[in-house]
Amino acid sequence: MKLAVVTAGLSVPSSTRLLADRLAAATAAAAGAPVEVSVVELRDIALDITKNLLTGFPSPELRTAIETVVSADALIAVTPVFTAGYSGLFKSFFDVLDTDSLVGKPVLLAATGGTERHSLVVDYQLRPLFGYLKAAPVATGVYAASSDWGSGEAAGALQRRIEKAGTELASAAEGRVAVAKEPDFVPFEQLLAAE
Repeated sequence: MKLAVVTAGLSVPSSTRLLADRLAAATAAAAGAPVEVSVVELRDIALDITKNLLTGFPSPELRTAIETVVSADALIAVTPVFTAGYSGLFKSFFDVLDTDSLVGKPVLLAATGGTERHSLVVDYQLRPLFGYLKAAPVATGVYAASSDWGSGEAAGALQRRIEKAGTELASAAEGRVAVAKEPDFVPFEQLLAAE
């Protein structure tokens, strides 16, 4: 399986790239066949994207990035959240793609941000964008806030979302039905004691 990963993080290192790498690893672990992962760092081709928007002609580097995404069996798309939405660089890259180039392609949508308050960007901005592009987003999107990167319950919850989304993407790319892992059983008495 060929897996393309588009990441729009701007810093080095980037939490957006970190999330993208973890999603790719989870997808590869859930796949029934070897996975060839190709990462497209939009930061590295930002000027090429802008020039293409102005001229309509992609540079060789941008053409390679587009071919990587279009020829992949599945796609992971990860953006940082800026001003309560996906980044302009992220949107600009998908603006230069032909509108029919992602038809039916399984896509895992993800975003990173400083606060949990922006977690709905996956469902309210990324899903409509990829719906317009006629892609096939998997059911589970992943949002990672700054508080998710430490240790403890938040980090564990993030890892479970990553694994679930990766399983769904691998299954969709391979034409399988994703099998949901049973949630951990918590006795009712323990739930009451926690409150």
